[in-house]
Amino acid sequence: MTDKRLIKKYPNRRLYDTAISSYVTLEDVKGLVLDGVDFEVTDAKSGADLTRTILLQIISEEEEGGEPIFSSDLLAQIIRAYGGNMQSLLTSYLEKSMALWADQQSALRERARTFMDASNPVSMLSQITEQNLSMWQQAMDRYRRDQAPPSSSDDESAGDSREDER
Repeated sequence: MTDKRLIKKYPNRRLYDTAISSYVTLEDVKGLVLDGVDFEVTDAKSGADLTRTILLQIISEEEEGGEPIFSSDLLAQIIRAYGGNMQSLLTSYLEKSMALWADQQSALRERARTFMDASNPVSMLSQITEQNLSMWQQAMDRYRRDQAPPSSSDDESAGDSREDER
């Protein structure tokens, strides 16, 4: 069984990753999230769990730069949900929605990977070119057959049928 990676937050606001015995930044913690590493951030003095606070800091920094995920209206709705009788229902709904979204993204990536070998785009283009060339060749063969003058065996059989008519 794997243990959670422990990161301690010190009063000077520095984060210390006990697994690598080194101070880390919020960007490093974001990397852990992206890599799917299970971790916990605790206050070095009190031992209180600060994981959610650190994750919210990362989200806040992401929202400030680039294209935000959360609109002002959405954030206001989330704030209004705090303390209401539907708060736990909203939490469950959001968690399940994000899990479904992640599953759909994974399935889409898998379909794309099956369709094209993303590790070798030249091979993918080569396969597509070969398929197109094969289809083009088949179309040209059909065209030549359709445009070719009747063969002598066709003439003889046609002549035979004319003689039968007489």
